[in-house]
Amino acid sequence: MSKYLVLLLAGATGVAQAQSICTYPWYQSIDKILHTSDAQGHGPDIGSDEWKSVIEFKLGVRDGANVPERSSEQWCQYIDQHINAMQPTGGGTEKSSTANVTPGPSYDCARVEPGGIEAMICEDKALSAFDRNLSAVYASASIKAGNEHPPRLKAEQRGWIKGRDDCWKSDDVSACLRMEYQRRIAELQARYRLVSGTGPVYYECDGNPAREVTVMFFKTDPPTLIAERGDSVSLMYQQPSGSGIKYLGRNETLWEHQAETIITWGYGAPKSHCKRKP
Repeated sequence: MSKYLVLLLAGATGVAQAQSICTYPWYQSIDKILHTSDAQGHGPDIGSDEWKSVIEFKLGVRDGANVPERSSEQWCQYIDQHINAMQPTGGGTEKSSTANVTPGPSYDCARVEPGGIEAMICEDKALSAFDRNLSAVYASASIKAGNEHPPRLKAEQRGWIKGRDDCWKSDDVSACLRMEYQRRIAELQARYRLVSGTGPVYYECDGNPAREVTVMFFKTDPPTLIAERGDSVSLMYQQPSGSGIKYLGRNETLWEHQAETIITWGYGAPKSHCKRKP
């Protein structure tokens, strides 16, 4: 039972007037569970009528005969009861936290264009799961990005969705989409420190302290690192390698092989021979 329902029950047993649970912190707690921000970098304002409509959709109760008016206290109580029913009960038998949530991606499949990439995701359980996962990661990243100046996360996410939709050009569209989702999830987790990391690790290159590279490694899927040299920053993904461990970024690479690390920094740049500093 949530703390908000406890307040209501307390009111029923002697407290003069129960507190309303329809507060912004309560709306936020519901949003953290159901993630109304979609994978395209936007979502409804928390607590708005549009947001409440999405919450009903996520719970599978939209247009239900018993759903109270969205502007009423009863609506919040109704949603709170559904959320509580989703939570583990303990005692050995646990309910799935998504038991009452409509399966599918983070967006409403009834509103997508037939035959498009979004429709394909709606029809594929694995891709839908990737989209839901990205939506949750994006929501967490949005909180961390609240103080970014200039704000860039939303614009980057819209750019990512356009790139994702270009997977229709691929020979294996499904494999392309899986890779796009995996890499974007890993990128957000690393950039916004949503997963554990190792470091910083310092590399001295070519015997020149001025060419030092600072690296943080992250336990994402696939594994990632964020490297810095001077004012330049590069996100790299771990790649299959016959020997050693190799990471590849846009124009940078880091390859740890035996006792040496080879780093290239920039398009067409020569290899730098580097060693971890103690």
